[in-house]
Amino acid sequence: MIQISPVTKIRRHRELPVPGKIIVRQAQKVEALDIIAETILAPEHLMLDIARSLNVSTEKADDLIQRAAGETINKDDLIAGPVGITQRVVRAPRSGRIVVAGDGLVLLQVNSTPYEVHAGMPGTVTDLIPDRGAVVEATGALIQGVWGNGQTEFGLMQTKLESPDDQLTTDHLDVSLRGSIILGGYCADPQVFQKADEIPLRGLILTSMDSALIPLAQKAPFPILILEGFGFHPLSAIGYNVLTTNNGREISLNAQARDHYKGIRPEIVIPLDVSREPEDVSLAVEDFAPGHSVRVVRAPHIGKTGTIETLSHEPIQFPSGVCAFGADIVLSDNERATVPLVNLEKVA
Repeated sequence: MIQISPVTKIRRHRELPVPGKIIVRQAQKVEALDIIAETILAPEHLMLDIARSLNVSTEKADDLIQRAAGETINKDDLIAGPVGITQRVVRAPRSGRIVVAGDGLVLLQVNSTPYEVHAGMPGTVTDLIPDRGAVVEATGALIQGVWGNGQTEFGLMQTKLESPDDQLTTDHLDVSLRGSIILGGYCADPQVFQKADEIPLRGLILTSMDSALIPLAQKAPFPILILEGFGFHPLSAIGYNVLTTNNGREISLNAQARDHYKGIRPEIVIPLDVSREPEDVSLAVEDFAPGHSVRVVRAPHIGKTGTIETLSHEPIQFPSGVCAFGADIVLSDNERATVPLVNLEKVA
């Protein structure tokens, strides 16, 4: 189910793929880029040949090693020596921990850049997940998309979308947008990504995109999120209204890859300060019913949104040859259509 809501309570689990260190505490207020937890995914090791470096025997090298297994050292700390007239020594090439010292060798586990999990949105830590991360909760607008290039960012959103079927070109981009996240329409020009990088922008939200640009989007140094799909698709009326009415607000752009099994989608969170507790629709999962807002995910009405008027009580034979339960829908352009339920996503 794709979720689009002008205001809702949003809860997200932020977890490490392997056990690590939790940085936050329960009830802590966090910003989008705050670190929730961190770990070392693949420790890096360096083998130092002390005997060869000092030009001595293995037995002599063991006498000259000044460190023991388990010791923590900093870059350029003395490891072995001095020896000879020139007082030769071996120093640590990087900071780390001695794992093994002996037989003329020193195995150093160096300090690698930790893998970090960020909050992804401003909010409050409501629960801690032991050794893995935390649950972050916020209130705001939520707009989910269909594809992302795996990156996240937080910043001011500025719209270059004048209508749901608009197209984003390089003419829409200039240095006045530096540091912003841009909402644009359909993109088919690879020069858009190059200019966005030169400005630079913090991120791009696109209504749709030419599939030929996927490799470039994956290599872009900023997050790119696709709302409707590949090929030309106008933005749904619901998504257009929610995004354009929040132009000029700070947003969390989480262009994470879609995971069908975990129910994860790339999404935009727009933090809102509301005085009343909103109805929590972000996690609702219900059967289709008359009155539900839906989005069509297959041709010939792909990308359009509308409202279910009636549901079929028995399977319908569709022109494609499919026999399935369907729904009569009033689309946003007032067109009526009968669509298989499997081709619909409920819009919250």
